[in-house]
Amino acid sequence: MDQFTTSDGSTLHYVRSGQGTPLLFLHGWTSNHREWLPFAEALADCHCCVCWDARGHGGHAYPPDRPNSVQRMARDLRELLEHLALGPAALLGHSMGALTIWEYVRTFGTEGIERLVLVDQSPKLLTDTDWRHGIYGDFDSARSDGFMARLEDDFSDAVLTLVGEGNNPRARRAHAGDDPALGRVRDYLSRLDPGPLIEVWKSLTRADYRDVLPTIDVPTLLVHGDASHFYSVELAEYVRGSIPDARLHVYEGTDHSPHLWQRERFLDDLRAFCR
Repeated sequence: MDQFTTSDGSTLHYVRSGQGTPLLFLHGWTSNHREWLPFAEALADCHCCVCWDARGHGGHAYPPDRPNSVQRMARDLRELLEHLALGPAALLGHSMGALTIWEYVRTFGTEGIERLVLVDQSPKLLTDTDWRHGIYGDFDSARSDGFMARLEDDFSDAVLTLVGEGNNPRARRAHAGDDPALGRVRDYLSRLDPGPLIEVWKSLTRADYRDVLPTIDVPTLLVHGDASHFYSVELAEYVRGSIPDARLHVYEGTDHSPHLWQRERFLDDLRAFCR
């Protein structure tokens, strides 16, 4: 992997491949650049594709004195774009990656952004009496505090439970039946350093980007799953209605990662949108 040093002295890693218009891939919480490598490979004939490991992710050594927050990740993204000097780029973010993009827009505007692709994410994770489009449609501050305590106690189990108690029937059955496939996910999660991941999660639950959506003045593609673990189709329609130049594709029968369940459809939609 290539690497660069951020303004606070952290070393971040990324993979760059292909030639053409720049396209940066931003992964979700607890994931890494490998989430996007098959897509970067498929698009390398027409795009310069960059897949990063966000700070605290990817298994790289991470100094304990470095802050980790969505705000810092947005600055990292800005500094990576400056480091690469590729010109206006398309940004593609899944889950936490979409939140990082919204934080970027809040702080820096859409300077340096040619277009956006946002995959299955709410602008506000926590629910309250005035907002029902966060996690599960029912994840208030008290429920969030309970999840935070579980993260501190047993990180792997807490993350698996967050997914397994969600709105996707297949995931609920797998979690209730202790599907053997969950063992592989548990092994992966157990190898992660939970400290920086918990810190960034705290910042994600404090964030509210509803006011950012109307300020997005570049073409935006939204891709949501109609059986997402966390979010409803009504949420997807809310985001589509809040961003001035947004188009929405809802993938039937897919969860929080619709791009993984319908890879070829996602690639076709992405190619068409980027053209």
